[in-house]
Amino acid sequence: MASRVLHLLASAAPPAVDLVDVVWRARADGWNVCVGLTPTAAEWLDDQLPALEGQTGHPVRTKPRGFGGGEVWPRADVTILAPATLNTVNTAAAGLTPNFVTGYLAEAIAKRWPLVVMPCVNSAYATHPAFERGIDVLRGAGVRVLLGEGGYEPNPPGQGDRSKYPWHLVLDAARSLAG
Repeated sequence: MASRVLHLLASAAPPAVDLVDVVWRARADGWNVCVGLTPTAAEWLDDQLPALEGQTGHPVRTKPRGFGGGEVWPRADVTILAPATLNTVNTAAAGLTPNFVTGYLAEAIAKRWPLVVMPCVNSAYATHPAFERGIDVLRGAGVRVLLGEGGYEPNPPGQGDRSKYPWHLVLDAARSLAG
């Protein structure tokens, strides 16, 4: 039985469609995995949600729990947000909570839970001033952000290849944060 708990959050960037494989890799590394998705990522993965729930043994979260509802996931040792879009990075950095993922991130940042964020944006978006500020805010809050050398390196618009998204880097970072 896995003893470390990993909360794997994803926003709607192309590598999100590979989450079943990523969960398999994390579980093979000894993680008990719980998956949370932004609304658009949940739409993209609609046909994979039953497989993810069966694979993890936990519900895939896309909405906050209802008023008075109990927690449905075990507490995380580490949380990953990958892939992280321009929108999700900026929303999290601003402390906004329009969906389950950004609400979770606001709580994780405020409570200083171990958190790794690996963006997936093209090189044009990566130069947007709001994105640069968002990354700085997250790093300043103690979030480990894997962007640039040693992390995700943005491609020119239209030239990304989701199969080259470096999932291994974010899983390695989670492992190191968990000790």
